[in-house]
Amino acid sequence: MATRPPTERLEKWDRKFNTTRIKEVLDGEKPTMKTRAGNRFVELAAIEDSTKVVLNQQGISVAQTANYLCFARQVWKADKTYEGETLAKEVAGVLMRWKDRGLSQAVLEAIRDTVFTIGPPVPAP
Repeated sequence: MATRPPTERLEKWDRKFNTTRIKEVLDGEKPTMKTRAGNRFVELAAIEDSTKVVLNQQGISVAQTANYLCFARQVWKADKTYEGETLAKEVAGVLMRWKDRGLSQAVLEAIRDTVFTIGPPVPAP
């Protein structure tokens, strides 16, 4: 059995990769995609605002705010991906990463508990 020559494969790929058709599909989906993105941006802005409230209550300097906001965004992403004990473990890992970068564990836990209402993982028996 002979294999197809590379030129034949490239021609087949070129026929499939029709950028006009891809544009039509994306143009049709754009309104829905824009609505979903807008909803996520509103949610993310609310998370960031709530995080800033916690930071102000904890007396965190403006210079460190960006790092804590990055932590909050990572927790938000995990919250969209996982649930239950898996979420708690994932968030614990994110918390430890940011703690190792020099952020206060107490403040990170306050963000986790107050903004996201995600508790610490349950220890294994």
